[in-house]
Amino acid sequence: MKITWYGQSAFRVEVGKAKILIDPFIQNPLWKNGWEGPAEGVTHVLLTHGHNDHIGDSLAILKKTGAQLVANFEICMYLVGQGVNGDQINPGNHGGTVDCGGFTTTFVNALHSSSYAGEGGTNTYLGNPAGLILHFPDDRTLYHMGDTDIFSDMALINELHEPQIGIVPVGDRFTMGGAVAALACRRFFNFETVIPCHYKTFPMLDQTPDKFIAGMEGSGVEIVVPNLGETKEI
Repeated sequence: MKITWYGQSAFRVEVGKAKILIDPFIQNPLWKNGWEGPAEGVTHVLLTHGHNDHIGDSLAILKKTGAQLVANFEICMYLVGQGVNGDQINPGNHGGTVDCGGFTTTFVNALHSSSYAGEGGTNTYLGNPAGLILHFPDDRTLYHMGDTDIFSDMALINELHEPQIGIVPVGDRFTMGGAVAALACRRFFNFETVIPCHYKTFPMLDQTPDKFIAGMEGSGVEIVVPNLGETKEI
């Protein structure tokens, strides 16, 4: 599995023939090189929720590449309304699992909100936020938490799906901070590898994952902190 981070919660995941973008807010304050390179050859776009810093460049990417959109029903239909081909969508919702061709995606809970901010202070409701569990037949299971706080039913997510790789928000203010994120990982999961995200992009977020790294010390879990645009083989 190859994983590349582009800032905030935007990741490219490559497993076999699947080339997946998750929450592709690629044109963000950290990444200065456009979305075209990260989107090259993409087969799937997965969205955890509807905030602007997660939908990001999805519309342009979906129109350009013809990739399959995997998201909740509200997000799928919103983007169809913006010009995405209705044949590209693969909607789901909490507790559901969808076949993405070569892997499956399961929608699980996240403690957050979900809307798209428009002009004049308007917000379009886009369903409930989710985390995404990606099951691959010949690779490890990946859990992208989306934006969330800690919650005790994370234990059920671990029991049902046994994810070995976690992508975890640590930036505080809009998600759990690093210390709480570390507690969530240690108490509720048996991760082999964890990648922190959702930090540094904006001044109001924590600028480093240091609190998370300190909280995970001694856990035996591999902590991977990629540089922007750096591909890690996990």
